[in-house]
Amino acid sequence: MVDREGRVVILHGVNAVWKQAPYWPPDSVDGFTAADADWLAEHGFNAVRLGVLFAGVMPQRGVIDHGYLDRMDRVVKLLASRQIYVMIDFHQDLFGESYAGEGFPAWAHPARTDGLLRAGFPLGYVTPRVSRAFDGFWNDPEGLQAAYADAWVAVAARWRNADYLMGYDLINEPWSGGHWPACARPGGCAGFEQDKLQTFYERVLADIRAVDRDNIVWIEPQVLFEFGADSHLGKRPIDDTQLGLSWHNYCIAAPLVKAAGGGESKTCTALSRRVYRNADAVARRLGSASVLSEFGASDDAPDIARVAARADEHRVGWMYWSYKDWGDPTTQGQGTGAQSMFLRDADLASVKLAKLKALERPFPQAIAGVPLAYGFDADSRRFTLRYTTTLASGQKAPRNAVTLVHVPAVHYPQGYAVRVSGGRVISAGNARQLQIVADAAASEVTVNVQPAPLMDAQLERRASPPASPAG
Repeated sequence: MVDREGRVVILHGVNAVWKQAPYWPPDSVDGFTAADADWLAEHGFNAVRLGVLFAGVMPQRGVIDHGYLDRMDRVVKLLASRQIYVMIDFHQDLFGESYAGEGFPAWAHPARTDGLLRAGFPLGYVTPRVSRAFDGFWNDPEGLQAAYADAWVAVAARWRNADYLMGYDLINEPWSGGHWPACARPGGCAGFEQDKLQTFYERVLADIRAVDRDNIVWIEPQVLFEFGADSHLGKRPIDDTQLGLSWHNYCIAAPLVKAAGGGESKTCTALSRRVYRNADAVARRLGSASVLSEFGASDDAPDIARVAARADEHRVGWMYWSYKDWGDPTTQGQGTGAQSMFLRDADLASVKLAKLKALERPFPQAIAGVPLAYGFDADSRRFTLRYTTTLASGQKAPRNAVTLVHVPAVHYPQGYAVRVSGGRVISAGNARQLQIVADAAASEVTVNVQPAPLMDAQLERRASPPASPAG
């Protein structure tokens, strides 16, 4: 992903999805206000995956609720005014409220599900009633996909020219319905993803492109991808140069491991690394941008830090689930607020410090070139970045093009020291946003940041003359 100056953009953000009617966050302390936008910007979060629900956009078949779009536009504008990118997310879980989830409006719910097994999130996905609902959507005997596409067209027409819009996530965690046993295999389900899911994406993409030719359209693999199943999206080429791969990473074995009192298991490590490798491969095949648009949903700060560190290794941005609890009816641990950044939604001072430290990592927000490697060691509090001075377009970065690095106070309360090879710092000392300009002759720039007292002590030791020998 690149900005208007051609700089590569790395995103560290959060999800914000109000899942219950009226499906928009109120302008109040327990919803989303200017203070929330300020808090995100202050702590370096430069992206929000914002839930815009099909049920809110089209509460009656064929009828767009423009008042709902107005309510959501308030949040979009608040974020853009703080230079925070917004991904519009047609969020769903378990299809809709008839199935203890949210997303699809009541008029779109299949009839004749009484008497079938009921279950909440996430086990409800494997019940016949939820699979029947999704099978009806993918097979589309009643034209529901056309209505879904029409809702997306209304959304794209509303926000196509919005500042800091990073595009449209077509459907959250698409469930494969009756195909799910095949999709759970490590190799995934080529038939479903190519014949049903990608065909659906291509249909909605074509309709969006009729009103918005430029913004990124994000597509997600079938949901079991996030547990390690491969994806077959893009094996039939998609003719669009503005695609994004939106994907998630959770460990299906994590609840058992935590119940046993352990840290990350070897199984979770292996599955997580597999998901990252799979995402890299699918993004290359699609020729797309890539972002880890969901992970976390817990207070397990070490686990959160591990997933974020792997994102650094793969040079991919992410969005933590979730900014606030907002009475989420589906997330594991519902009622406890475990997913939230805060102990209390209405109190920004109640931030969970361990989680904040895991998430608010030093990172390059915009790079005047292409990142070769970056990462943060939490124990030593050392951050390193190495990048080329050639833009993703292949052109040399303009003279005085600025690379921006967020350096959080939570890790550097006494300030920081920085060394740059191939460039120079132009920001003030200890600025929360470190600004670097490459030297004219440099082909690469290397940046090292560490706590100021530590670096000062190292410099002092190196500068001190050797002790005189005893005589």
